[in-house]
Amino acid sequence: MVDEKKFDQAGSLKPGNLVLIDGEVCQVKSTEKSKPGKHGAAKVRIVAFNIFTNQKRGLLKGTDGEVEIPLVPKGDAQVVAIMGEVIQIMDTTTYETFDAPKPDAEIGQLKSGDSIEYQKYGTAIKIVRKR
Repeated sequence: MVDEKKFDQAGSLKPGNLVLIDGEVCQVKSTEKSKPGKHGAAKVRIVAFNIFTNQKRGLLKGTDGEVEIPLVPKGDAQVVAIMGEVIQIMDTTTYETFDAPKPDAEIGQLKSGDSIEYQKYGTAIKIVRKR
């Protein structure tokens, strides 16, 4: 499956939107637009966090510049095994198995057989919530 993306103008991004920064899927936390100057176009400063690693990223671009918007599908899966900090999950429709990092504490304790929802883009996988 090819990772899908679309293109949009940087000036139209809002907090909560997803954007690709240096090939990483990030969720926009804030945007700040500057007015056009005497010799330049308006710019937008975007602060975003990687949805898989929670690493902070920044992007400065002209408001009419193109940005890549990733289309990150959500899938349903079942926990197969828990191996330390890695959880093995199996997609319930394709029966593919993936190794996902252990999620944050707010999802709760996972055990074998639990149904979960996950997001995958490229090789990065994140368990979103327990069903």
